[in-house]
Amino acid sequence: MVDTPLSDRPASTQPGAASMSDVARRAGVALGTVSNVLNRPSIVAPATRARVLAAIDELGFVRNNLARTLANGRADTLGFVIVDIGNSLFVDIARGAQAASAEAGMKLLLANSDVNFESQNDFLDWFDEARVGGVLLAPLDGPLEAAQRVRNHGRPVVTVNWPGNPGHSCGVTVDEEHGGYLAATHLLERGRTRLIFAGGPLSLHAVAERLSGARRAVAEWGSGTRLEVAETARLTIRTGREFGKEIAARKLSERPDAIVSAADALAAGCVQALVAERIRVPEDIAIIGYDNNHFAADSIIPISTVGQPGHEMGRIAAGLLLEEIAGGAHEHRTVTLAPELFERASTAGDARG
Repeated sequence: MVDTPLSDRPASTQPGAASMSDVARRAGVALGTVSNVLNRPSIVAPATRARVLAAIDELGFVRNNLARTLANGRADTLGFVIVDIGNSLFVDIARGAQAASAEAGMKLLLANSDVNFESQNDFLDWFDEARVGGVLLAPLDGPLEAAQRVRNHGRPVVTVNWPGNPGHSCGVTVDEEHGGYLAATHLLERGRTRLIFAGGPLSLHAVAERLSGARRAVAEWGSGTRLEVAETARLTIRTGREFGKEIAARKLSERPDAIVSAADALAAGCVQALVAERIRVPEDIAIIGYDNNHFAADSIIPISTVGQPGHEMGRIAAGLLLEEIAGGAHEHRTVTLAPELFERASTAGDARG
């Protein structure tokens, strides 16, 4: 007997290729009964439902959601492209978006661009091709032509941690300038006068806004205070260690007494390097980070930080997307939320006392 190659067998015998008709025949029920079991199981008698589910398991039937979407004209899935799953802010945003999506009976597919612009665009195109109902995007700084291409195909895109395009799309942001202001003011109120802002590249929108807020705080504080700016290549722990070593290598008279870090990872690396060089934190140099990443509280010296309400950002962004998908009177807008200061050991105490 010659075995027939798998690819040449009838589609209904291939794993996952069984149709609803195949399931109906196996269970001995009408096609409509199979549909009810899948979509409205409560109206099907328990014994019949059990027979249909057994047939589904035996045949390896997998529902074709794309076909359902095309037939119904309504998708039950949203896509979300985030910039960095290693940053707990974006994990919090995703959780908020998932909660809001689930409440609306929608599923959320998550894709991580991993701080790669090409991957970001590829995922946007993939979600577009998959006919999702709409897309949430926490983007890298840079052109958003791919997002506009998705919109041009009739699929809404809402940006998170990035403003919307007035009149064309929605976005959810946090007031980054005010966040930088809060961070610097916190240090100034504790008697620190020689501040240094560390972060970069400064071409990044969020970093530039945080620096602007720190500058405003120092300017308002008046004479006797100063702010030095140290642009870093990245916002990583490794870069923070390198920066901390540079600070430690300075003459005592040239060292800052406080560091405003544009990111918690950078601040954490800085703390590690300073402690290794026997520079006391916060007694000699106070440090504040940004983002309220989960690890900031678990640092060898818990790091004060400015945090964004990630969960709320995700919920609001998903709500805007669902509102746009529903149609009706939808107005494109950007929702700007307020950041919050979290004080921990890295800034504790008053330098004047």
